[in-house]
Amino acid sequence: MSPSRSHTDTPKRIAYADPPYPGCAHLYRGHPDYAGEVDHKGLVDRLEAEYDGWILHTSSVALGHVLRCIDDPHVGIRVMSWVKPFAAFKRNVSVAYAWEPVIVKAARKPVVKPGMTYRDWIAEPITLKRGLTGAKPERVCRWLFEVVGAHPDDELDDLFPGTGAVTKAWDEWANQLVIA
Repeated sequence: MSPSRSHTDTPKRIAYADPPYPGCAHLYRGHPDYAGEVDHKGLVDRLEAEYDGWILHTSSVALGHVLRCIDDPHVGIRVMSWVKPFAAFKRNVSVAYAWEPVIVKAARKPVVKPGMTYRDWIAEPITLKRGLTGAKPERVCRWLFEVVGAHPDDELDDLFPGTGAVTKAWDEWANQLVIA
């Protein structure tokens, strides 16, 4: 499915932000990019100031905090849901973390095939043994590229590259659409 582009539609800047969730930075202490807790208010301000569209992952328990970091509730955001049919069930955690909110501000209206509509949720298992807690599955990334309204010639900035999975998924997604 190759997105169509009008002659007036210029490439957009899109940010993909999958930072350590509030209160969870300690899980990444050994990673070379570790910088402590993320200032989510500063991150949201940067997303709004520098990008045409953006994707921001967070946790269900931090969603309220992250939404309060958005000054204007009318910025056109949408809270999507990544449901994890297979999730890591941890001892002494009485309610499993089996879904993840993803806040999306579309760069443009997504282009879909006639009669098709994207869902505001996706069901996809977590990744295992990717080298870093929280690495995103390729299918989740591709779904988000579609709902943010990305085109292959847009610029995607992976602000928290971790394993590089998002950039790899972007390159494969964009190349597939250019070839199609």
